[in-house]
Amino acid sequence: MAFENRGKPAVEKPIKDWRHVVRMVSFLATASATLVMAFSKETKTLVVANIGGVPIKATISAKFQHTPAFVFFVIANGMASLHNLLMIMAEVFRDKMFNNRGVHLVMIAILDMMTVALASAGGGAALFMAMLGKNGNSHARWSKICDKFDSYCDRSGGALIASFVGLVLLLLITVHSIIKLLNHPKPINNIDITLP
Repeated sequence: MAFENRGKPAVEKPIKDWRHVVRMVSFLATASATLVMAFSKETKTLVVANIGGVPIKATISAKFQHTPAFVFFVIANGMASLHNLLMIMAEVFRDKMFNNRGVHLVMIAILDMMTVALASAGGGAALFMAMLGKNGNSHARWSKICDKFDSYCDRSGGALIASFVGLVLLLLITVHSIIKLLNHPKPINNIDITLP
């Protein structure tokens, strides 16, 4: 029986756990969102007023630091990237760090949920400010800026898309972790049955 597999080609092992791949892609998405938004900057010289027939020009820069929602977006995505990186390491070294698989699953599920909440809050705040920058608000007399800083707005939009891709993948991992935790059988330890 031991010789039955002789001469047969070795079957490639499938990916042991697809969560590693999904978490890595989520890490890359949130890290790229962080870096693209953090390094997004555009400077232009614009006409701000006309006195007589003379235009008054000013050099204006658009940076992520000018909007608190974008600062929060960068911090939230940076923390989500760090979380994904630490969870990848925790999965790799699981046997050395945790004796109890249930504790490991609970810890990862809770931290994943907290990271999903943080990343979605940062993405939502940044999306609101991006829409305000694109469309303006005529009621509050806020003019749109994306018609003047189109390159900055395009890069910020790309960062938002990458962030939401990472968020969806992280949400998928979180749901899978919770389902796995719910299906995890409870160990029966130290059952003492005494008969009368």
